[in-house]
Amino acid sequence: MRSAFQIYVVPAVFVWLWSTGFIGAKYGLPYAEPFTLLLYRMLFTLVLLGVLALVLKVTWPSWRGAGHTAVTGLLVHGCYLGGVYYAIQGGMPSGIISLIVGLQPLVTALAAVVILRESVTLRQWVGLSLGLLGVSLVLMEKLGGGPGIEGFPLWTLGWAMLSLLGISVGTVYQKRHGESVNLVAGTFIQYSAASVFFAIGAFALETREVVWNIQLQLSMAWLVFGVSIGAILLLMLLIRRGAASQVASLFYLVPPVTALQAFWLFDEHLGVLAIAGGVVSITGVAFAVTGRKQTEQ
Repeated sequence: MRSAFQIYVVPAVFVWLWSTGFIGAKYGLPYAEPFTLLLYRMLFTLVLLGVLALVLKVTWPSWRGAGHTAVTGLLVHGCYLGGVYYAIQGGMPSGIISLIVGLQPLVTALAAVVILRESVTLRQWVGLSLGLLGVSLVLMEKLGGGPGIEGFPLWTLGWAMLSLLGISVGTVYQKRHGESVNLVAGTFIQYSAASVFFAIGAFALETREVVWNIQLQLSMAWLVFGVSIGAILLLMLLIRRGAASQVASLFYLVPPVTALQAFWLFDEHLGVLAIAGGVVSITGVAFAVTGRKQTEQ
């Protein structure tokens, strides 16, 4: 049976770390193009993971296992991060991209039913629905009821959908094929695959010019240590230990937590609607998470 630390603390830390990725990206994107920024982020992270792998003397997977892990990396890191960063860089409001990516738990739950044959209880469906409602309430206030949705290129929707499908399918794929792979080794392989993806994108679509000022350096440091190392390792651990649909429900908490940080860092005030949405979202996640089967404990 898992401890309270594993059930509550680890997911809470993951949600916070994951939400800071949006903050770090906001600081860094003005000084580097999306794929270029992500490529440097991956390369710096690979150096740290390589050292960690040597120190821990991790066991590396077979070529077949490495292939599955690389596919996960292309989906969870390449498609997801590339899609989010390019949608924002292209002019899509962060509220819109957050709303689209916020559909990820529902897409993952549906994919898990079809691909993994996971059983999702009525309680979990209610929780997932409440989570989506809560996220919508938070973003409705941020968008001011809709006026802010105009004025961005329609092609950015393609990047947003790439991001949504990447993280959703990648979560299910990791659950099916990545359980026997060491976490450090698996993450190293995933980032290596994503680095190739970002390198191709950077050389094909971008100038690769970077302004290495203090803001970008601090942003990069946090994206590497806090998000790429901390959050991603926790995500892989959570996926390994829990049902894919239940792990996905944690992503509903990211928009409210991000909004709280934006209030603290950027003085973005939260109204009644946003606060209510955060409460509904947390309630939905609690519903989904507490609906676990005894066999998973």
